[in-house]
Amino acid sequence: MYFLILRPQQKKVKDHAELVKNIRRGDTVVTSGGLVGKVTKVVDDDQIEFEISDGVRVRQMRQMISGVRAKGEPAKEKSEAKDETSAS
Repeated sequence: MYFLILRPQQKKVKDHAELVKNIRRGDTVVTSGGLVGKVTKVVDDDQIEFEISDGVRVRQMRQMISGVRAKGEPAKEKSEAKDETSAS
C-alpha cells in the first residue's frame, strides 16, 4: 500500500517544493490558475512578482506556482555589471 499510494505522493510534493524553491528572476512560470508570466522580482521566501503583460505585474504566493516553463539566465550582480562596462 505504501509503495502504491503514499510514496509517489510524497515524491511529487518533494519535487514541487524543490521547483518552487529554485524559482528566480527571468523564469517563465505557470500558476495554478493558468496565468503565464515572467518573474521580475523575488519578493521573499513566500512571494514572487511576475509580469503577465507589458507593465502588468502580479504578486503570487510561491506555493501556487504549478510549473516553470523556461529557466531564465541568472541575474548579474551589480558589481559584475559595472566591471564589464568599465572594461569596455
